[in-house]
Amino acid sequence: MFTIDAHLDLSMNALEWNRDLRKPVAEINLREKDMDDKPDRGKATVSLPELRKGNIGLVVATQIARFVDKDNPLPGWHSPEQAWAQTQGQLAWYKAMEEEGEMVQIKDLESLEKHLHLWLNELPFGPKPIGYILSLEGADSLVNLSYLEKAYDYGLRALGPAHYGPGRYANGTDATGKMGPKGLELLREMERLNIILDATHLCDDAFWQAMDHFHGSVWASHNNCRTLVNHNRQFSDDQLRHLIERDAVIGGAMDAWMMVPNWERGKSNPKEMECNLEKLIDHLDHICQLSGNADHIGIGSDLDGAFGKEQCPFDLDTIADLQKIPSLLSKRGYSSRDIEKVMFGNWLRFLRKAWKSDSRE
Repeated sequence: MFTIDAHLDLSMNALEWNRDLRKPVAEINLREKDMDDKPDRGKATVSLPELRKGNIGLVVATQIARFVDKDNPLPGWHSPEQAWAQTQGQLAWYKAMEEEGEMVQIKDLESLEKHLHLWLNELPFGPKPIGYILSLEGADSLVNLSYLEKAYDYGLRALGPAHYGPGRYANGTDATGKMGPKGLELLREMERLNIILDATHLCDDAFWQAMDHFHGSVWASHNNCRTLVNHNRQFSDDQLRHLIERDAVIGGAMDAWMMVPNWERGKSNPKEMECNLEKLIDHLDHICQLSGNADHIGIGSDLDGAFGKEQCPFDLDTIADLQKIPSLLSKRGYSSRDIEKVMFGNWLRFLRKAWKSDSRE
């Protein structure tokens, strides 16, 4: 079944992990078999051929570069200008993949519908390009707000103001506090440009402030349920209900510590913790119970988000195994129409609605 994945860190893997994502996952892992600089070496699950194998024809693909001040222990860049330069390197990788015919940027209704026609109606005479919608995960790299329009001009269509910790525009996971004047100005500029607000990593204070001040389109590209895994990285039921009221879509994430409670990083393993794709269905189903329908869930796997087989569902070997999800949903009683909504339909409905209202497109 055609599938949309609303959160992949492809360029980060290509540049910082030094992976040639044009290669099969098995080949990437073989090259890394003697490397130990990162926990997921030799355990990758994502590459462009595996996306094609899994019929994942459209992804939301990130740029990401955090600014860290002197007292911030998180990894990141020591100035916004350095962070901006990092995102531009990531952009250059996406453009290089376009030149090779591996990917194609989707940034408006016309390119979206053309890409869907290619994947759904045209014969596969050769490898079809993976469509990507460009998203910025954390706004730290925007040196000032004039950079947001520069980013829009090269195709940025979604933005999460924060990632982990305190940010220049908003506070994110594991932090507290509201957005402040710069963050609110960012939201106004995003609304003017019709850039989608990705609420995923906003801390609770910033989340509710953003919901009060931003009147554009909102989604949560990769997030699970706090009721099932009690951590501020997940959304509470009140937050989920509010997103549902805003006609948002929430993408289920597949980082094991977000899927099952009591995960200990570096110690737990998916098999022992019984972390399989059924646990993802638990989170998706919880959101459906809150909404009373299947109109607000999708996939936002984050499967290349600095983890691999050591920290993802044990019954998933590569991202192509997202095709196991339809049968799991069917076993829970989901209709074929609702399964299509989860795999691609809800994201498409969201994008068509968000971009239809944009007079610049």
